[in-house]
Amino acid sequence: MKSYFEKMTDFGKELKDGQIKRTQENVELVKKTESEIAEAVEKAKNAGFPTEKINQRGQMTVWQRLEYLVDPGTWCPLHTLYNPMDNEVGTTNVFDGLAKISGKWAVIIGFDNKYIAGAWIPGQAENVLRATDLAKRLNVPLVWLVNCSGVKLDEQEKFYANRRGSGTTFFRHAELAQCGIPVLAGIYGTNPAGGGYQGISPAILFAHKDCNIAVGGGGILSGMSPRGFFDEEGAEQLIDAAKKFKVEPPGSAKIHYDETGFFRYVYEEEKGVLDGLKDYMKDMPAYNPKFFRVAEPKEPKFSSDDIYRLIPMNQKQVYSFDDVLARLVDGSEQMEFRPDYGPEVYTGLCKVDGYLVGCIGNRQGFLGKGYPEYADYPGIGGKLYRQGLIKLNEFVTLCGRDRVPIVWFQDTSGIDVGDIAEKAELLGLGQSLIYSIQQTDVPMMLFVLRKGTAAAHYIMGGPTANRHTAFTLGTAATEIYVMHGETASVATYSRRLVKEKEAGRPLGPVIESMNKLAQEYHDNSRPAYCAKYGLVDEVVPMNEMRKYMVAFAGSAYQNPKSICPQHQMLLPRSIKG
Repeated sequence: MKSYFEKMTDFGKELKDGQIKRTQENVELVKKTESEIAEAVEKAKNAGFPTEKINQRGQMTVWQRLEYLVDPGTWCPLHTLYNPMDNEVGTTNVFDGLAKISGKWAVIIGFDNKYIAGAWIPGQAENVLRATDLAKRLNVPLVWLVNCSGVKLDEQEKFYANRRGSGTTFFRHAELAQCGIPVLAGIYGTNPAGGGYQGISPAILFAHKDCNIAVGGGGILSGMSPRGFFDEEGAEQLIDAAKKFKVEPPGSAKIHYDETGFFRYVYEEEKGVLDGLKDYMKDMPAYNPKFFRVAEPKEPKFSSDDIYRLIPMNQKQVYSFDDVLARLVDGSEQMEFRPDYGPEVYTGLCKVDGYLVGCIGNRQGFLGKGYPEYADYPGIGGKLYRQGLIKLNEFVTLCGRDRVPIVWFQDTSGIDVGDIAEKAELLGLGQSLIYSIQQTDVPMMLFVLRKGTAAAHYIMGGPTANRHTAFTLGTAATEIYVMHGETASVATYSRRLVKEKEAGRPLGPVIESMNKLAQEYHDNSRPAYCAKYGLVDEVVPMNEMRKYMVAFAGSAYQNPKSICPQHQMLLPRSIKG
């Protein structure tokens, strides 16, 4: 298939001098927002005890462990600002991401031992669910850095129980094992109760000599003779018991290496644990990249820094999606699928790091006279019409047939509405797209470049509407909401305005409420908000978007669950005709 893939069609245009000059203000606005996000990330990473204090105890921090463990330049963090339960510490007390270890992609997650020794806190279970789902979707190993002191006891009611509570991690590890996905764990520190199950539930355990895992810790054992009250005599007994278990906590390396054999390996040094993980990762299931690559990897012809000038922060300003994509894919080359049909969406095959991926994105601006063909009003990019929805259905179906992973790019204001649109079957075609996506069973990732709005956010690869979107990324220009804030204010208050007017009452209070609601929509759709509440899995700098695409493509092709031989693919032949 060299004639199809080694050299595809060039696309994208160089920036012109006037465009560079005209977009300088946009560059500054994007970088200002990215700077604010970076500041919040640093605050999250520095939560808890300072690094020096942890090092004085003879321990590495989770960040030092991660830095030592992963291959340089491959770390793609996810969920750094995720904090859906609004914890005071500003995190869920775990950090995770995609990275290579010994040349193999893996999902890596570690407890932050700088804050209450890595305990469970509210929102953490949802974060862990995202990490385990990511490993399952990409079919790559899950590597844990366990250092979990158990449960933050004064908030246990918020996360201990329930269908998606903290205990679900353990059955999800079992589920991954049943899927043939290795779960490795490097274990440090004291890990009682829930921390003990965090340690025991992975497949292979690499232990530091000072670690322990146990059903219950010393604190629990000290108080296991309840009398219904506390008094001075009981307090003295507790003091004696606590001293005993502090000296020798249950479930030490002596028990779980020499007696139970749960620990496969025990290491004297902290780095030894990480070296053990690195050694095992060399042998994890993975195809040689040449098995799936369709061409040698190439950088795009155009600089990714150009994207700062191409994506306007002004949500109403149009831009060329094709020019953005040309800054992200190998050689700035593509094979576009049905370019003369459904002009509001781009669909095409591109290469990322030499691997074939399907790319889908909203185009912007006026779509040309006579489109959409079923209406007497003009079509505007960002919105989805009948042809675009049919084209999306066809493209994702063929990607599924050919086992090609998909990268979605959203900047959508929704699906066309009104009786004319209903007659054009848009409601049914939107749901058809969700069905088409679900039946592909190929990994997907999503960038919300600017707007993710209404049902179009769901059907264009949104994580809400399928099991295949491995992760969702935002940019400094991302906004996600059911509709624009001003539209929501009109929908909420227009009838109230009529009533107040007819009653002769002043409109000021209603107008004030409308402005308040619009502002709330604005504040609750910003990139930092989206990252905090999980609407996106990370907000990334615009010039690092390709790095995540490389990680996604490499992970998706590392050990796929099914294969379509290149010479049996139908999609490239459908494009060629």
